[in-house]
Amino acid sequence: MNTEKKVRTRIAPSPSGYLHIGTARTSLFCYLYAKKLKGEFIVRIEDTDKSRTEKKYEDDILDGLEWLGLKYDELYRQSERTDVYVKKLQELVESDKAYISKEKAKDDDVREVEVVRLRNPNTMLTFTDTIRGEITFDTTELGDFVIARSKTDPLYHFAVVVDDALMDITHVIRGDDHISNTPRQILILEACGFERPQYTHLPMILAPDRSKMSKRKGAVAVTEYRAQGFLPSAIINYLALLGWNGGTEKEIYSMEELVQDFSLDHLQKSGAVFDIEKLKWFNKEHRKLIPKESLTRDLKAQLEGNTGILEALERSPKAVEDLLERFSTWAELKEAVATGEYDFYEKLPVLEKDMLAWKKDPNPERMKDRLHKILELIGSVDTTTFTYENVKGAVWAYAETEGKGGVLWPMRVALSGKERSPDPFILAEALGKEETITRLNEAYTLYL
Repeated sequence: MNTEKKVRTRIAPSPSGYLHIGTARTSLFCYLYAKKLKGEFIVRIEDTDKSRTEKKYEDDILDGLEWLGLKYDELYRQSERTDVYVKKLQELVESDKAYISKEKAKDDDVREVEVVRLRNPNTMLTFTDTIRGEITFDTTELGDFVIARSKTDPLYHFAVVVDDALMDITHVIRGDDHISNTPRQILILEACGFERPQYTHLPMILAPDRSKMSKRKGAVAVTEYRAQGFLPSAIINYLALLGWNGGTEKEIYSMEELVQDFSLDHLQKSGAVFDIEKLKWFNKEHRKLIPKESLTRDLKAQLEGNTGILEALERSPKAVEDLLERFSTWAELKEAVATGEYDFYEKLPVLEKDMLAWKKDPNPERMKDRLHKILELIGSVDTTTFTYENVKGAVWAYAETEGKGGVLWPMRVALSGKERSPDPFILAEALGKEETITRLNEAYTLYL
């Protein structure tokens, strides 16, 4: 390979399904390597098998790459390049490097077809992989393999090789499931008189049980993660670290930083396990990089129609922070709201006396007095400055003296009606003074 050539990488997805998370990672590595070396990133849609391809999948792939920020420099479709393959097939047959073979059709014992087979030199073939080093194959095991179903219908292996060569692809970066394809493709390259690209075969992304990722074990399509509310920058950051590291403890990267630091030398040999909880962590971290006003606006847009919650968020910046901290994705937030986790913002909770009692309270008989005191302290906070800080300032000293659990637990349950909810000062700020006192009074009356 001529190392002085401009670096050109490619991703060559088949539009037979939605953009897979593994394809997205391969696309990312191709993009990063090309941009690192001032090269070009090519997208080539491998759509020659019309029985398996659909326009909606091509649209999803291209839209997904754009959403992730992986802007390609050139776009090709194999279906538009048939003449190129036919010409090269003809050249191989005419030079006797390939031949036409009449054979029985696989789906018909009577009908004959004329396939094109490559003449195999039957030699030992060695190529160098960036990650695995030298790999050697005995090509005699391949026989004279088929490269086209007919003189006008090339197979995948042939079209890929011709395209990579004519598009000046210098580096083929792809999944390690393609290693077994490489000997055939190199034999085709040599028969055509093309230069070899540099091969890099990436280890697979694995499910938590270290098996191949599949729909049965979680989402595999980028569009699914997008629908759940993951940020493209978080997905990019996480995918970059699935199989690569920058040689430091650094975890949070922007695309620009990835381009700057990326190197094929730091790719891992073993498969990387896809951990959805780690991706959620990245999503939270990348959300912190978004301006607060913009993030708050996005949060409220997700809660459209939930009037009580929206009003609470208008009153309480702390309630906004609490929701953003509790939920990694918008999908999690929506599910929590739909299942009633936050219905205390929408309606008065139904209280039971037993709920108000803190299980570790050494003095449960003091509950009535505590609720009365909390009401008195809350009442002392001015309505116009009824903020998280001021409510906490009014109650905290008493809670420390009386016992935090014995004071804060019943206050929180009285305001939310739940054993699990935001802290009582967030609830008070979000509900406002009048509603806070109303709910505390409801709790107090249970002890009269």
